[in-house]
Amino acid sequence: MSILMNKFMNISLKLGQLLPAQPCLLCGTYTRHDGWCPSCDASLPYLAHACCPVCTLPTSDGSICGRCLQHPPHFDRTVAVFAYAFPVDKLVHALKYGEQLALADALSGQLVQRIEQPPDRILAMPLHHVRLRERGFNQSLELARGICRQLKVPLLANSARRIRNTTQQSALPWKQRKRNMRNAFACDDDLSGLHIGIVDDVMTSGTTLDELARTLRQAGAREISAWVVARTLPHTTH
Repeated sequence: MSILMNKFMNISLKLGQLLPAQPCLLCGTYTRHDGWCPSCDASLPYLAHACCPVCTLPTSDGSICGRCLQHPPHFDRTVAVFAYAFPVDKLVHALKYGEQLALADALSGQLVQRIEQPPDRILAMPLHHVRLRERGFNQSLELARGICRQLKVPLLANSARRIRNTTQQSALPWKQRKRNMRNAFACDDDLSGLHIGIVDDVMTSGTTLDELARTLRQAGAREISAWVVARTLPHTTH
């Protein structure tokens, strides 16, 4: 871990000790920690196993998985904090549908601790304007804002747009997901030579992230990192 990251964590710890206690979002116990208490934190499904550095699926020795070797995605690496399982699924659901926006800071802080190579710019997974109007906010943008504040990296708030209101990926069989996302995004900026970090809440098949990354490559992006709160593993569903 870098000296800069150690300093950031020490400052965060000292600030946390000065904050008033708040109820844990999982068990209700009052805590001075962001989002949830230490006891609940110990039960969260952190990704600690050896995994593919490109897509974060489990591998025996931490090497690139066969799927990424045979069909390399348009992003270079993925950073994920948790497996998408109980109770993390409840936290993501509370942020996404329960308007628990305070969770964005807690979850983005978890991601920042795992980012070893800050990018030149950060971009949130876009929502189509119809879905954004229904929900009222983009949870991925809230996560991205938290990461930008902590890493002091510029946010590309309007560079990429979702131009097709696609069917939700979770409602489709895996074989149909790539077709569903085809040409779903557009990018208005010149990203030539830049390292872009894409922020999203959950990665399942990786198809949506891959299609957005493809669009960013066409706009000139040199390197693309995918950062997600949770990764759906083969034995789970989303």
